[in-house]
Amino acid sequence: MTGSLGPVPIAADVVILGGGLVGMTLAIGLAREGIASVVVDNSDPGTQTAEGFDGRASAISTASWNLYTNLAMAAELEPRGCPIAAIAVTDAMKPGRIDFRPDEGEGSLGRMFANRDLRLVMYQTAARESLITYLPRANVVQRHRDAHGVVITLDTGTVINGRLLVAAEGRRSPTRDEAGFTPARWSYHHRAVIAGLIHERSHDNVAWEIFYPAGPFALLPLLDDDAGRHRSALVWTVAENDAAGVLALPDAAFLAEVSQRMGGMFGALTLASPRSSWPLDFHHTAKVAEQRLVLVGDAAHGMHPIAGQGLNLGLRDVAALVEVLGDGMRKGLDPGDAQLLTRYERWRALDSIMVAGATDVLTRLFGISGRLPSAARRIGMAGVQRSPLLKRFFMDEARGMRGKLPALLQG
Repeated sequence: MTGSLGPVPIAADVVILGGGLVGMTLAIGLAREGIASVVVDNSDPGTQTAEGFDGRASAISTASWNLYTNLAMAAELEPRGCPIAAIAVTDAMKPGRIDFRPDEGEGSLGRMFANRDLRLVMYQTAARESLITYLPRANVVQRHRDAHGVVITLDTGTVINGRLLVAAEGRRSPTRDEAGFTPARWSYHHRAVIAGLIHERSHDNVAWEIFYPAGPFALLPLLDDDAGRHRSALVWTVAENDAAGVLALPDAAFLAEVSQRMGGMFGALTLASPRSSWPLDFHHTAKVAEQRLVLVGDAAHGMHPIAGQGLNLGLRDVAALVEVLGDGMRKGLDPGDAQLLTRYERWRALDSIMVAGATDVLTRLFGISGRLPSAARRIGMAGVQRSPLLKRFFMDEARGMRGKLPALLQG
């Protein structure tokens, strides 16, 4: 509604810039705590949920599944996800691999979802929440924070007033950069080539992480399609200089290269989605809060997808921030109160740097070429394979079930 004075300002407790899988899930969690938010996103939800928009998929850990369950999203998500019964880790398909399998009665090691399905359920859930105001296809032209609150101005002239600003815009967050945060960052000079695969033989719900010196090659199990065809998501890491060539290969040549790298174990392959690619880099911001501003998800920490932990780490940010703000507002505190933001920052500091650091070490360790490094890695992997305690440790890490967990991540 507009008049002679321009658009009517919008007001909420929290203004979230970025309506992706982390930002919108945060809004849903806040709404369950009775906290109103405005979500500003420059993308089009219709495009984001279109068939074939991209072939990306995400492994949802046990802790993240608990979050979706506690936010009443699991019932709609469950039929769309493929349980991960095991994770196989191998150095170039040579002997000495690790097989991670849960003990009897423990369920799966997580669930694989096409990102499109996660978005569909997320948007549907958010649409039912009266405390969420969603502004898609919107661009921010000005951000202002002071001791009294937050004011965001859009290119339409709309003004949004809030008490806390959350940057959930992803790796290239303009809000983070404008605020002067200085993340540690470097490029791996790699790109992840993404594609959906249809294959002759079943994946048996096994996620494969095959390490080559040029980068990891991951095969992530998806549900069979409506025609009963077996499907997986491919994440193939290639050198930056090779990416254009890989993307330009004719389909038959591309699939022949993929089949060779997986040892032909899935039989005949066809493409289920167009190929796309994404640059791979690392960044980590130790400081994730200042005056009336916090960072969540990839705005705070971006890492190599080698262990599939990027989205899960962002969802752990969500659960911690929802708990901190919910507790504080029940005590009558302003959501932008400095002590609340400090509590969030301290809570997330160790977990985020440990996960980001571990993925960086793995990327570098498996990137060392040569017979001796390969033999050393396989000896170490064989040792892990024979040690139930070490396997349990790594599986708990993958599930996200170690450390002090926010209530939303608990079963």
